[in-house]
Amino acid sequence: METLNERPLVVIARQPIFDRQYDIYAYELLFRSASDQTFADLSSLSGDTATSRVINYAFLELGIERVIGNHTAFINLTRNFILNEDPLPTSQNRVIVEILEDIIVDDELLDGVRKLIKQGYTIALDDFIFHESLRPLVELASIIKVDILALDEAALREHVTILRQYDVKLLAEKVETREEFELCMELGFDFFQGFFFCRPDNIEDTPIPDNQLILVKLMQKLQEEDVEFEEIEQLISHDPGLTYKLLRLLNSAAIGMPRQINSIRQGLVILGLKAIKTWTSLIIMSELDSVPEELLDQALIRAKMGESLAPHYDCSSESSFLVGLFSTIDAMLNQPMAIIVKSLPLADETKQALLHKQGELGQLLNDIELYERGLWSELENAKASLEIFSQSYINAAEWSIQTKEVV
Repeated sequence: METLNERPLVVIARQPIFDRQYDIYAYELLFRSASDQTFADLSSLSGDTATSRVINYAFLELGIERVIGNHTAFINLTRNFILNEDPLPTSQNRVIVEILEDIIVDDELLDGVRKLIKQGYTIALDDFIFHESLRPLVELASIIKVDILALDEAALREHVTILRQYDVKLLAEKVETREEFELCMELGFDFFQGFFFCRPDNIEDTPIPDNQLILVKLMQKLQEEDVEFEEIEQLISHDPGLTYKLLRLLNSAAIGMPRQINSIRQGLVILGLKAIKTWTSLIIMSELDSVPEELLDQALIRAKMGESLAPHYDCSSESSFLVGLFSTIDAMLNQPMAIIVKSLPLADETKQALLHKQGELGQLLNDIELYERGLWSELENAKASLEIFSQSYINAAEWSIQTKEVV
Protein backbone atom coordinates (compact mmCIF):
# COMPACT_ATOMS: atom_id res chain seq x y z
CA MET A 1 0.00 0.00 0.00
CA GLU A 2 1.38 3.42 -0.95
CA THR A 3 2.21 5.85 1.81
CA LEU A 4 1.67 9.57 1.36
CA ASN A 5 5.36 10.09 0.62
CA GLU A 6 5.27 7.42 -2.08
CA ARG A 7 2.48 9.08 -4.01
CA PRO A 8 3.74 10.72 -7.18
CA LEU A 9 3.37 14.48 -6.92
CA VAL A 10 2.07 15.40 -10.34
CA VAL A 11 2.99 18.64 -12.02
CA ILE A 12 0.29 19.36 -14.56
CA ALA A 13 -0.67 21.89 -17.21
CA ARG A 14 -3.12 21.98 -20.08
CA GLN A 15 -2.91 23.17 -23.66
CA PRO A 16 -6.12 24.11 -25.47
CA ILE A 17 -7.25 22.46 -28.70
CA PHE A 18 -9.69 24.52 -30.78
CA ASP A 19 -12.16 23.56 -33.47
CA ARG A 20 -12.77 25.59 -36.63
CA GLN A 21 -15.30 27.79 -34.79
CA TYR A 22 -12.61 28.76 -32.27
CA ASP A 23 -14.38 26.82 -29.51
CA ILE A 24 -12.54 24.51 -27.14
CA TYR A 25 -12.63 20.95 -28.43
CA ALA A 26 -10.38 19.43 -25.76
CA TYR A 27 -7.21 19.99 -23.75
CA GLU A 28 -3.95 18.12 -24.03
CA LEU A 29 -2.68 17.34 -20.55
CA LEU A 30 1.01 17.70 -19.82
CA PHE A 31 2.18 15.74 -16.79
CA ARG A 32 5.41 15.45 -14.93
CA SER A 33 6.35 13.60 -11.82
CA ALA A 34 7.85 16.24 -9.54
CA SER A 35 10.69 13.88 -8.68
CA ASP A 36 11.95 14.09 -12.27
CA GLN A 37 14.51 16.79 -12.90
CA THR A 38 13.57 17.40 -16.51
CA PHE A 39 10.30 17.72 -18.38
CA ALA A 40 8.55 14.48 -19.18
CA ASP A 41 5.07 13.75 -20.34
CA LEU A 42 3.33 10.49 -19.54
CA SER A 43 4.90 8.74 -22.48
CA SER A 44 8.43 9.18 -21.16
CA LEU A 45 8.10 8.64 -17.44
CA SER A 46 10.55 6.04 -16.19
CA GLY A 47 8.72 2.75 -16.17
CA ASP A 48 5.16 1.71 -16.84
CA THR A 49 4.40 1.41 -13.13
CA ALA A 50 5.33 5.07 -12.74
CA THR A 51 3.11 5.96 -15.69
CA SER A 52 0.19 4.07 -14.19
CA ARG A 53 0.68 5.66 -10.77
CA VAL A 54 0.82 9.17 -12.21
CA ILE A 55 -2.36 8.60 -14.25
CA ASN A 56 -4.20 7.17 -11.25
CA TYR A 57 -3.04 9.99 -9.00
CA ALA A 58 -4.03 12.66 -11.52
CA PHE A 59 -7.46 11.26 -12.32
CA LEU A 60 -8.53 9.70 -9.03
CA GLU A 61 -6.86 11.70 -6.25
CA LEU A 62 -6.18 15.07 -7.83
CA GLY A 63 -9.39 15.17 -9.83
CA ILE A 64 -8.61 16.14 -13.40
CA GLU A 65 -11.90 18.04 -13.71
CA ARG A 66 -10.33 20.70 -11.48
CA VAL A 67 -8.07 21.57 -14.41
CA ILE A 68 -10.22 20.91 -17.49
CA GLY A 69 -13.79 21.10 -16.19
CA ASN A 70 -16.12 19.01 -18.33
CA HIS A 71 -13.85 18.95 -21.37
CA THR A 72 -12.09 15.96 -22.94
CA ALA A 73 -8.41 15.27 -22.24
CA PHE A 74 -5.73 14.14 -24.70
CA ILE A 75 -3.14 11.98 -22.91
CA ASN A 76 -0.04 10.18 -24.20
CA LEU A 77 0.36 6.50 -23.34
CA THR A 78 3.41 4.26 -23.50
CA ARG A 79 3.55 1.16 -25.68
CA ASN A 80 3.65 -1.14 -22.66
CA PHE A 81 0.74 0.66 -21.02
CA ILE A 82 -1.30 -0.12 -24.14
CA LEU A 83 -0.09 -3.72 -24.39
CA ASN A 84 -0.63 -4.47 -20.70
CA GLU A 85 -4.24 -3.35 -21.03
CA ASP A 86 -4.03 -1.30 -17.84
CA PRO A 87 -7.46 0.25 -17.31
CA LEU A 88 -7.69 4.02 -17.56
CA PRO A 89 -9.29 5.48 -14.42
CA THR A 90 -11.88 7.53 -16.28
CA SER A 91 -14.74 7.08 -18.72
CA GLN A 92 -14.05 6.73 -22.43
CA ASN A 93 -15.73 10.02 -23.32
CA ARG A 94 -13.31 11.99 -21.10
CA VAL A 95 -10.09 10.77 -22.73
CA ILE A 96 -8.53 10.66 -26.19
CA VAL A 97 -5.51 8.35 -26.25
CA GLU A 98 -2.43 9.72 -28.02
CA ILE A 99 0.15 7.42 -29.57
CA LEU A 100 3.52 9.06 -30.14
CA GLU A 101 5.38 9.07 -33.43
CA ASP A 102 8.35 7.03 -32.16
CA ILE A 103 6.32 4.07 -30.92
CA ILE A 104 7.14 0.68 -32.49
CA VAL A 105 4.27 -0.33 -34.76
CA ASP A 106 3.81 -4.09 -35.00
CA ASP A 107 0.96 -6.61 -34.77
CA GLU A 108 1.13 -6.60 -30.98
CA LEU A 109 0.65 -2.83 -30.77
CA LEU A 110 -2.11 -2.86 -33.38
CA ASP A 111 -3.98 -5.50 -31.36
CA GLY A 112 -3.64 -3.35 -28.24
CA VAL A 113 -4.99 -0.31 -30.09
CA ARG A 114 -7.93 -2.33 -31.43
CA LYS A 115 -8.80 -3.36 -27.87
CA LEU A 116 -8.80 0.28 -26.77
CA ILE A 117 -11.10 1.16 -29.66
CA LYS A 118 -13.39 -1.75 -28.75
CA GLN A 119 -13.58 -0.33 -25.22
CA GLY A 120 -14.78 2.95 -26.70
CA TYR A 121 -11.61 5.06 -26.68
CA THR A 122 -10.75 7.49 -29.45
CA ILE A 123 -7.21 7.16 -30.85
CA ALA A 124 -5.03 10.07 -31.95
CA LEU A 125 -1.59 9.84 -33.56
CA ASP A 126 0.81 12.49 -32.26
CA ASP A 127 3.58 14.41 -34.11
CA PHE A 128 2.67 12.44 -37.19
CA ILE A 129 4.71 12.30 -40.40
CA PHE A 130 3.27 9.84 -42.89
CA HIS A 131 5.19 6.73 -43.87
CA GLU A 132 3.81 3.69 -45.67
CA SER A 133 4.72 1.43 -42.72
CA LEU A 134 2.33 3.44 -40.54
CA ARG A 135 -0.69 2.86 -42.78
CA PRO A 136 -2.22 0.11 -40.52
CA LEU A 137 -2.06 2.49 -37.55
CA VAL A 138 -3.54 5.37 -39.57
CA GLU A 139 -6.48 3.15 -40.49
CA LEU A 140 -7.26 2.70 -36.77
CA ALA A 141 -6.92 6.34 -35.78
CA SER A 142 -9.70 8.92 -35.56
CA ILE A 143 -7.45 11.98 -35.21
CA ILE A 144 -4.01 12.67 -36.64
CA LYS A 145 -1.90 15.45 -35.12
CA VAL A 146 0.51 17.10 -37.55
CA ASP A 147 3.45 19.11 -36.21
CA ILE A 148 3.36 22.01 -38.66
CA LEU A 149 6.81 23.26 -37.60
CA ALA A 150 8.37 19.97 -38.75
CA LEU A 151 7.22 20.51 -42.36
CA ASP A 152 7.57 23.32 -44.86
CA GLU A 153 4.40 24.52 -46.57
CA ALA A 154 4.79 22.25 -49.61
CA ALA A 155 5.33 19.16 -47.44
CA LEU A 156 2.43 20.17 -45.21
CA ARG A 157 0.09 20.43 -48.20
CA GLU A 158 1.29 17.04 -49.44
CA HIS A 159 0.64 15.45 -46.04
CA VAL A 160 -2.86 16.87 -45.89
CA THR A 161 -3.60 15.48 -49.37
CA ILE A 162 -2.39 12.01 -48.36
CA LEU A 163 -4.18 11.96 -45.01
CA ARG A 164 -7.47 13.14 -46.50
CA GLN A 165 -7.70 9.71 -48.14
CA TYR A 166 -8.46 8.30 -44.69
CA ASP A 167 -11.49 8.72 -42.46
CA VAL A 168 -9.68 10.90 -39.93
CA LYS A 169 -9.82 14.38 -38.45
CA LEU A 170 -6.67 16.46 -38.81
CA LEU A 171 -5.22 18.43 -35.91
CA ALA A 172 -2.53 21.05 -36.53
CA GLU A 173 -0.21 21.36 -33.55
CA LYS A 174 2.42 23.98 -32.66
CA VAL A 175 0.38 26.68 -34.36
CA GLU A 176 2.06 29.77 -32.95
CA THR A 177 1.00 32.64 -35.23
CA ARG A 178 -2.19 33.90 -36.83
CA GLU A 179 -0.62 33.36 -40.26
CA GLU A 180 0.01 29.69 -39.45
CA PHE A 181 -3.54 29.35 -38.15
CA GLU A 182 -5.00 30.87 -41.32
CA LEU A 183 -2.89 28.56 -43.51
CA CYS A 184 -4.09 25.52 -41.55
CA MET A 185 -7.69 26.73 -41.86
CA GLU A 186 -7.20 27.03 -45.62
CA LEU A 187 -5.77 23.50 -45.77
CA GLY A 188 -8.87 22.16 -44.06
CA PHE A 189 -7.52 21.14 -40.65
CA ASP A 190 -10.31 20.31 -38.20
CA PHE A 191 -8.54 21.20 -34.95
CA PHE A 192 -5.73 23.53 -33.87
CA GLN A 193 -3.30 23.45 -30.96
CA GLY A 194 -0.79 26.14 -30.07
CA PHE A 195 -0.56 29.62 -28.60
CA PHE A 196 -1.64 31.57 -31.68
CA PHE A 197 -4.86 32.53 -29.88
CA CYS A 198 -3.11 34.64 -27.22
CA ARG A 199 -1.41 36.98 -29.67
CA PRO A 200 -3.05 39.96 -31.39
CA ASP A 201 -3.26 40.04 -35.16
CA ASN A 202 -0.41 41.88 -36.83
CA ILE A 203 -2.68 44.68 -37.97
CA GLU A 204 -1.56 48.27 -37.46
CA ASP A 205 -3.94 51.12 -36.68
CA THR A 206 -6.93 48.83 -36.25
CA PRO A 207 -9.54 50.85 -34.36
CA ILE A 208 -11.19 49.32 -31.31
CA PRO A 209 -14.89 48.67 -32.10
CA ASP A 210 -17.28 51.17 -30.51
CA ASN A 211 -18.90 48.60 -28.22
CA GLN A 212 -15.48 47.59 -26.88
CA LEU A 213 -14.27 51.19 -26.71
CA ILE A 214 -16.98 51.97 -24.14
CA LEU A 215 -15.72 49.11 -21.97
CA VAL A 216 -12.09 50.22 -22.36
CA LYS A 217 -12.97 53.75 -21.26
CA LEU A 218 -14.69 52.30 -18.21
CA MET A 219 -11.53 50.33 -17.39
CA GLN A 220 -9.49 53.51 -17.84
CA LYS A 221 -11.63 55.28 -15.27
CA LEU A 222 -11.42 52.36 -12.87
CA GLN A 223 -7.62 52.40 -12.95
CA GLU A 224 -7.23 56.11 -12.24
CA GLU A 225 -5.19 56.47 -9.06
CA ASP A 226 -7.14 59.43 -7.65
CA VAL A 227 -10.64 58.16 -8.43
CA GLU A 228 -12.93 58.65 -5.45
CA PHE A 229 -14.90 56.03 -3.51
CA GLU A 230 -18.23 57.67 -4.39
CA GLU A 231 -17.26 58.03 -8.05
CA ILE A 232 -16.62 54.30 -8.39
CA GLU A 233 -19.91 53.55 -6.63
CA GLN A 234 -21.81 55.78 -9.07
CA LEU A 235 -19.91 54.51 -12.09
CA ILE A 236 -20.87 50.90 -11.35
CA SER A 237 -24.37 51.57 -9.99
CA HIS A 238 -25.41 53.47 -13.13
CA ASP A 239 -24.96 50.25 -15.14
CA PRO A 240 -27.62 47.75 -13.93
CA GLY A 241 -26.04 44.83 -15.79
CA LEU A 242 -22.60 45.54 -14.33
CA THR A 243 -24.07 45.99 -10.85
CA TYR A 244 -25.91 42.67 -11.07
CA LYS A 245 -22.85 40.76 -12.30
CA LEU A 246 -20.54 42.32 -9.69
CA LEU A 247 -22.88 41.52 -6.79
CA ARG A 248 -23.36 38.00 -8.16
CA LEU A 249 -19.60 37.53 -8.34
CA LEU A 250 -18.95 39.00 -4.88
CA ASN A 251 -21.48 36.61 -3.34
CA SER A 252 -20.21 33.54 -5.20
CA ALA A 253 -18.02 30.69 -3.99
CA ALA A 254 -15.24 32.06 -6.19
CA ILE A 255 -14.83 35.01 -3.79
CA GLY A 256 -15.86 33.20 -0.62
CA MET A 257 -17.16 36.15 1.39
CA PRO A 258 -18.29 35.23 4.94
CA ARG A 259 -21.39 37.44 4.65
CA GLN A 260 -23.75 38.47 1.89
CA ILE A 261 -23.05 41.74 0.07
CA ASN A 262 -26.21 43.56 -0.96
CA SER A 263 -24.91 46.78 -2.52
CA ILE A 264 -21.90 48.24 -4.30
CA ARG A 265 -21.28 50.55 -1.33
CA GLN A 266 -21.25 47.59 1.06
CA GLY A 267 -18.80 45.80 -1.24
CA LEU A 268 -16.53 48.85 -1.31
CA VAL A 269 -16.58 49.12 2.49
CA ILE A 270 -15.88 45.43 3.10
CA LEU A 271 -13.45 44.65 0.25
CA GLY A 272 -11.92 48.05 -0.37
CA LEU A 273 -11.57 50.24 -3.43
CA LYS A 274 -8.72 48.32 -5.09
CA ALA A 275 -10.49 44.97 -4.89
CA ILE A 276 -13.75 46.31 -6.31
CA LYS A 277 -11.86 48.01 -9.16
CA THR A 278 -10.12 44.72 -9.99
CA TRP A 279 -13.28 42.58 -9.86
CA THR A 280 -15.14 45.12 -11.98
CA SER A 281 -12.32 45.04 -14.56
CA LEU A 282 -12.63 41.25 -14.67
CA ILE A 283 -16.34 41.49 -15.45
CA ILE A 284 -15.72 44.11 -18.14
CA MET A 285 -13.13 41.86 -19.81
CA SER A 286 -15.62 38.97 -19.78
CA GLU A 287 -18.04 41.13 -21.80
CA LEU A 288 -15.65 41.80 -24.69
CA ASP A 289 -17.21 40.43 -27.88
CA SER A 290 -15.62 37.97 -30.33
CA VAL A 291 -12.98 36.87 -27.83
CA PRO A 292 -12.07 33.17 -27.48
CA GLU A 293 -13.24 31.91 -24.10
CA GLU A 294 -9.77 30.46 -23.52
CA LEU A 295 -8.30 33.98 -23.44
CA LEU A 296 -10.45 34.87 -20.46
CA ASP A 297 -9.58 31.50 -18.89
CA GLN A 298 -5.90 32.21 -19.37
CA ALA A 299 -6.23 35.69 -17.86
CA LEU A 300 -8.11 34.34 -14.83
CA ILE A 301 -5.61 31.54 -14.22
CA ARG A 302 -2.64 33.90 -14.51
CA ALA A 303 -4.34 36.41 -12.20
CA LYS A 304 -5.09 33.84 -9.49
CA MET A 305 -1.62 32.28 -9.78
CA GLY A 306 -0.09 35.74 -9.50
CA GLU A 307 -2.08 36.43 -6.36
CA SER A 308 -1.07 33.16 -4.69
CA LEU A 309 2.60 33.29 -5.76
CA ALA A 310 3.07 37.00 -4.98
CA PRO A 311 4.63 36.49 -1.51
CA HIS A 312 7.42 34.39 -3.03
CA TYR A 313 8.31 37.30 -5.35
CA ASP A 314 7.91 40.09 -2.76
CA CYS A 315 5.01 41.50 -4.78
CA SER A 316 1.65 42.89 -3.80
CA SER A 317 -1.05 40.24 -4.27
CA GLU A 318 -3.39 42.88 -5.74
CA SER A 319 -0.80 44.08 -8.27
CA SER A 320 0.10 40.50 -9.19
CA PHE A 321 -3.56 39.64 -9.76
CA LEU A 322 -4.02 42.71 -11.97
CA VAL A 323 -0.92 41.95 -14.07
CA GLY A 324 -2.15 38.42 -14.70
CA LEU A 325 -5.65 39.66 -15.51
CA PHE A 326 -4.40 42.22 -18.04
CA SER A 327 -1.75 39.92 -19.56
CA THR A 328 -4.05 38.81 -22.41
CA ILE A 329 -5.82 42.12 -23.01
CA ASP A 330 -3.76 42.80 -26.15
CA ALA A 331 -5.16 39.65 -27.79
CA MET A 332 -8.64 40.42 -26.46
CA LEU A 333 -8.68 43.90 -28.00
CA ASN A 334 -6.48 42.96 -30.97
CA GLN A 335 -4.16 45.86 -30.17
CA PRO A 336 -0.44 46.05 -29.34
CA MET A 337 0.12 45.92 -25.59
CA ALA A 338 2.10 49.18 -25.79
CA ILE A 339 -0.94 51.08 -27.05
CA ILE A 340 -3.25 49.58 -24.42
CA VAL A 341 -0.84 50.19 -21.54
CA LYS A 342 -0.35 53.78 -22.67
CA SER A 343 -4.11 54.34 -22.53
CA LEU A 344 -4.56 52.87 -19.03
CA PRO A 345 -3.43 54.77 -15.90
CA LEU A 346 -1.51 51.83 -14.45
CA ALA A 347 1.37 51.89 -11.98
CA ASP A 348 4.79 51.99 -13.64
CA GLU A 349 5.78 48.56 -12.28
CA THR A 350 2.60 47.11 -13.76
CA LYS A 351 3.34 48.68 -17.14
CA GLN A 352 6.92 47.37 -17.15
CA ALA A 353 5.71 43.88 -16.26
CA LEU A 354 3.12 43.82 -19.07
CA LEU A 355 5.38 45.38 -21.69
CA HIS A 356 8.83 43.99 -20.95
CA LYS A 357 8.46 41.34 -18.21
CA GLN A 358 10.70 43.57 -16.07
CA GLY A 359 10.84 43.89 -12.29
CA GLU A 360 9.56 41.41 -9.73
CA LEU A 361 6.07 41.53 -11.24
CA GLY A 362 7.54 40.90 -14.67
CA GLN A 363 9.53 37.88 -13.49
CA LEU A 364 6.42 36.50 -11.81
CA LEU A 365 4.36 36.87 -14.99
CA ASN A 366 7.14 35.34 -17.09
CA ASP A 367 7.45 32.34 -14.77
CA ILE A 368 3.68 31.80 -14.81
CA GLU A 369 3.73 31.79 -18.62
CA LEU A 370 6.62 29.30 -18.65
CA TYR A 371 4.67 27.03 -16.34
CA GLU A 372 1.45 27.12 -18.36
CA ARG A 373 3.36 26.20 -21.53
CA GLY A 374 4.91 23.17 -19.84
CA LEU A 375 8.42 24.67 -20.04
CA TRP A 376 9.12 23.49 -16.53
CA SER A 377 12.85 22.90 -17.02
CA GLU A 378 13.19 26.69 -17.51
CA LEU A 379 11.89 27.41 -14.02
CA GLU A 380 15.12 26.53 -12.23
CA ASN A 381 15.56 30.15 -11.11
CA ALA A 382 11.93 30.68 -10.14
CA LYS A 383 11.34 31.98 -6.63
CA ALA A 384 8.89 29.22 -5.78
CA SER A 385 9.28 25.46 -6.16
CA LEU A 386 7.68 23.51 -8.98
CA GLU A 387 5.44 21.85 -6.42
CA ILE A 388 4.14 25.27 -5.29
CA PHE A 389 3.62 26.34 -8.91
CA SER A 390 1.71 23.14 -9.59
CA GLN A 391 -0.65 23.56 -6.66
CA SER A 392 -1.14 27.22 -7.56
CA TYR A 393 -1.99 26.27 -11.16
CA ILE A 394 -4.48 23.57 -10.17
CA ASN A 395 -6.22 25.88 -7.69
CA ALA A 396 -6.27 28.72 -10.23
CA ALA A 397 -7.72 26.54 -12.98
CA GLU A 398 -10.44 25.32 -10.64
CA TRP A 399 -11.14 28.90 -9.52
CA SER A 400 -11.38 30.12 -13.13
CA ILE A 401 -14.05 27.48 -13.84
CA GLN A 402 -16.05 28.66 -10.82
CA THR A 403 -15.61 32.33 -11.69
CA LYS A 404 -16.72 31.99 -15.31
CA GLU A 405 -19.98 30.47 -14.12
CA VAL A 406 -20.94 33.76 -12.45
CA VAL A 407 -19.52 36.36 -14.84
